[in-house]
Amino acid sequence: MSSLASRVLVAIILLPVVIGLVYLGGWWLFGLALAGGLIALHELYVMTRELRPFVLGGYVGFVLALLGLQLGEVPWMFSGILATLLFSFVLFGLSDVRTSATTSFGVTLLGVVWVGAGIGFLLLIRDIPEFGFWAVMAVLFTVFAADTGAFFVGRAVGRHKMAPAISPGKSWEGFVGGVVAAMATAFVVLYKDRDEFLTIPETLALGAAIALASALGDLFESAVKRDLEVKDSGRLLGGHGGMLDRLDSLLWAGAAAYYVILAFGNA
Repeated sequence: MSSLASRVLVAIILLPVVIGLVYLGGWWLFGLALAGGLIALHELYVMTRELRPFVLGGYVGFVLALLGLQLGEVPWMFSGILATLLFSFVLFGLSDVRTSATTSFGVTLLGVVWVGAGIGFLLLIRDIPEFGFWAVMAVLFTVFAADTGAFFVGRAVGRHKMAPAISPGKSWEGFVGGVVAAMATAFVVLYKDRDEFLTIPETLALGAAIALASALGDLFESAVKRDLEVKDSGRLLGGHGGMLDRLDSLLWAGAAAYYVILAFGNA
């Protein structure tokens, strides 16, 4: 099966499941977030295995972060993230293998903050009364539109490299195309709630913020993978690569979207 066919097949299978669970929200969405996040975290720890992350400490911290958010609020999510340091230190003390403590602590915590907080902000957006479902849909489809717009515009007219040392294929022209596509998509998805949730200028600002965060999230993972000398985080999703490859943009876009919505007084 070709890479393109694999991508289409995975999208056809997963998209209805994701939309359905986002619609149901609550513990259904929590289950999806927990499963997807643990897979992405596992992929990161596999890629960084030579740096000796405290895998068990990372898993426990991630679960506590999402569970704290589900049962409480943002402070409880961060309590789970902070607990990662505690568990990692305990594991370090119990282990008779001596590696760089700073490196091991750093990589372990990176995974929980990157994946755990990123997914957590998407859950927070879903919890927005009345508009949570469509707000999450706006993030999902806006990220997709930004990525698609950047790809096709960059391929057609891209000349100026955006970050050649990290991802040589990305151009400033493609980025602008992605921003335009993202703003248009956010406008369409949230238009029906323009008088109750976000105004049209606020919606356009949300689209632009998501596009910027999406691009940065993709570049962030590219920088990590380039440093670790790997092409994809995994092969779980066929042509899409690993779970972390699919979530990289969303992990940054969710946080950006939440704080934009919060700034406009709707979170």
